[in-house]
This record gives sequence, structure tokens and C-alpha cells, in this order.
Amino acid sequence: MSNNPDSYLLYEYMKKIPFTVRMKIILDEKIDAGMLEKAAQEAISRFPYFAVKVGLDEGGNYTLTHNDKPIAVLPEKDESILLGSDEVGGHLFAITYKDDTIWFNFSHSVCGAMGGLFWVKTTLYQYMTQKYGTLNPPVDIKLPGTPVEEGELRFPDVNTLPDDEPLYRYDGGDTNLHLGRTLKYLLSPFARESYYYQVEIPTKDFMDYAAKIDGSPNTILTAMMFKVSSRLLKEKKGTFLSGRIAADYRKDIGANESYRDFVRFIHIRFEWDQKDESVKKLNMRARGALIKQNQPELSYERFRRLVKAHAGIDEQPDLKAKKKYASQNSAFRNDPRDTYTVSYVGQTDWGEVGEHIKGFYTITDGDLMLEVNALKDSFCITYQLYGKDPKPMDLFLDVLKEEGLTYKVSEQYTRYMPKIQFPK
Repeated sequence: MSNNPDSYLLYEYMKKIPFTVRMKIILDEKIDAGMLEKAAQEAISRFPYFAVKVGLDEGGNYTLTHNDKPIAVLPEKDESILLGSDEVGGHLFAITYKDDTIWFNFSHSVCGAMGGLFWVKTTLYQYMTQKYGTLNPPVDIKLPGTPVEEGELRFPDVNTLPDDEPLYRYDGGDTNLHLGRTLKYLLSPFARESYYYQVEIPTKDFMDYAAKIDGSPNTILTAMMFKVSSRLLKEKKGTFLSGRIAADYRKDIGANESYRDFVRFIHIRFEWDQKDESVKKLNMRARGALIKQNQPELSYERFRRLVKAHAGIDEQPDLKAKKKYASQNSAFRNDPRDTYTVSYVGQTDWGEVGEHIKGFYTITDGDLMLEVNALKDSFCITYQLYGKDPKPMDLFLDVLKEEGLTYKVSEQYTRYMPKIQFPK
């Protein structure tokens, strides 16, 4: 038994819900494949906790062991890459490229966006210094040859955390108005492809707007997406619309520098009779919910639930039972359902590497979901949808226009989420 915290999300893997991530970096000139290959091997040497392969022990436990094979650097194709396969050397991390764009593909089991950025930044820095010589690095760069710090590996002892009751818990219940879209995606063989758009908003314009209405990117986009949802979905008596904001809680549990994924959700409930309120007023409602739920006690509670689920998986007799237990006790799937999701990790420091980055988009799973990254000059929003219908995108652009924000929007892209090959 490995007891490696990075292995447990693998038990929840499904072909339709792979728990994988793509980070898409658009540069200012065509990718040099040879330089990228060299940079990739240099960078992965700094992250032994990412250079792993999946195994299966006699008890049906997934294990993660060191993988000394080169990390794959492959041309991007119009298909999903298969992590863990021979094509990628058995790794759960792989790089693809095309023209001026690099995709960093990885399993969400090992890390989330925060941890994935460790690897992305180092790889890009090694690449850029080959092309341009010495550059000022990001402040948090982890360079090849430097030691792995204790804080990077931090997975707290749950027994050391307080068990005080939170002052407030979200009790809004489950919104049910997105289920028709989700079921169509899951059940119809003609609707299984999922798509995204890239929306770029000038940073100065967005932050000036945020200051004017006393909002943050998270709360503003949550308010805007309520407007979108209220126009997209039909009102049904006794229902409501809710959004959720992804909240990183590593600081609450003393894991500030950890590469591991510590995320919970802030839930914001809106009523149908609020649909004509201004974005400014809706933003204030979202801020109120954020304040109420931004309690370390809720983070401790979330972490205890995660650790309990891990222990429950370990107690199951075989792989089939472990997978069943994981799906029924998932910290992700047992959250209250929401109509839409907003995930913003904050502005990313790239050092002088950022001068060569034209776009930075995170691609994940989910419907009516915004993944948001901030560069120095632009907010890069990935608007993710099930199905090809452009109406949800058009409604979002309508709200941006109504609020006087300028933007650029891409064509519709297929997500091509990475899949995972497991040992038999």
C-alpha cells in the first residue's frame, strides 16, 4: 500500500470524468521543438514527485513510483493524449505543442493548478533562457539543481488541526437547473464532445471596472454568470440559481508551499427575482457569501473529510471496491451542485518570461465553467461548455458589453482532455 496522497483521486477516474488538466500557453513566436525537448527534461528533474508512474499492488492499491523515462514532448494532435501510456513513457505529465502554443497536460490526482504551475514555470524558464539568454525568473521559480523544500511536500497531520465548529455553513441545497445539460452530455453519444472559448479582457479595463463597483475578479464573474444563467435557463418554481468559487485553502491548514491540491468551494445562491439587479449589487451579494464562508474551520472540515475518504479507500478489499467507495465518498462529487463555476488563481508572476507570453488558459472539465488567469496586460478566461450551442457564450459577451468592458473572443475549440491508461 502506497498511502501516497497523490494516488487517491485516481480511484475516481472515469472515461467521461478523467480528472485531468491542460494549461495552454501561447507564445510570441513559433515553438522550437528541440529547445522545448531539452527544457522539458531539465525541468522535470527538479520535480521527483511529478516524475512518477502508476502501479498496482497485490491489494488492489494504486501506487506511484519513480519514473526515470524522459517526459514526452509531442506534436499536438486533434485528439486526447493518453497519460500513463507507452507513448508518454508512463508519465502522468506530458507536453504537446503546435505553432506558437504549448499544452502542459497532467493528472489532477497528483496536483492542481497551483502545483502544476511549479512545473510549467520551470519548463518555460528553461526554454526561454535557451532562446534569449539570461532572464529575470519568476520570484517562486524552482530551478533544476535546487533542493526540494520540505514545504513543497507538505501534507498536514489532520490530528494537529483544530476541530472547532464553523460559525456558518452554506445550506442552500442543490440547484437543479443545470442537470438537463449535464445529463445530455453524459448520456447522449452525440453530445460527448466538450468545448471552450478563449476570452481576453485588458487587465487595466477589468481592474478599473472592479474598483468602480468594489469587486474582485471572482465576485464580479460570479455575478455576471448569474446574469448569463438567468437568461439561459428557464425559471422553475421552487428553484434557484447558484454559482461556486474555487477557493484554495492551503494556507488555512499550514500547507502554503505545497504542490498538492487543496481546494474547496464557496457557494453563492441567487434567487430568480434578483435577475434584473445590477452586476454591482449582485457582486455585493457574492462578496457577502465569500466573507461568510471564508473561515479556516470550513477548511479544516474539508481536509478532515478528504483524509477520512483516503482511509476508507485503504480499508476496501480490492480495486473494484476501492473505486466504488471513492465514487460514493468523493469530496468533489458530494459537494452541493451549482449552476456554474468560477476558478481564479490570482495573477501569476512570470518574471521576464511573461514578456513572451501572449495568452495563458487553463482547460478543465465542467459545464458553464470559467477558468481565469491574469497576465500583466490581460485577463485570460477559458469559458467551458458542454455541447456546441454558442448561446451561453453569446450571453456572456452580452453582459460584458452591457458593463462597458472590451474583449476579444476566440473561435470554439474542442477541449481534448487527457485520458489516463492504468495498469491491469
